[in-house]
Amino acid sequence: MANAFHYELAVTWTGNTGQGTKDYRSYERSHVVTAPGKPDLVGSSDPKFKGDPKRWNPEELLLASLSACHMLWYLHLCSEQKIIVTEYVDRPTGEMIVEPTGSGCFKEATMRPSIVITDASRIADAEKLHHEAHKKCFIANSVNFPVKVESSIRV
Repeated sequence: MANAFHYELAVTWTGNTGQGTKDYRSYERSHVVTAPGKPDLVGSSDPKFKGDPKRWNPEELLLASLSACHMLWYLHLCSEQKIIVTEYVDRPTGEMIVEPTGSGCFKEATMRPSIVITDASRIADAEKLHHEAHKKCFIANSVNFPVKVESSIRV
């Protein structure tokens, strides 16, 4: 039987400049994500949609969620298989399509982890664990677009 987990937070719009949403240019896209006991996460829309480039946008946060989930599963699986990882850096990319109507969706995302392990004889084993990590990733299992993994592993 599956376990159910509940997540709760608050997303508060902070971009009312005094006119509310009078028109497309009259408000900021600024918002704050909060949860008890955690630092605030300041967000906005992508700068292409009048957002603040100094703040995180939802598209970046989606990529970060995919990347972090894959990494955490991968590290877990490596620890179970006694593959010692000493470094893991991912530089994920994603492609989003915006339709003329304004709606849009991600077309795909690619994780590109660069990993350092301690034993050269385990590189092939470490590479195979990406497939299992991808299958277990809660976030990758929740999206409706392809998520690819192109890793590099070295000693």
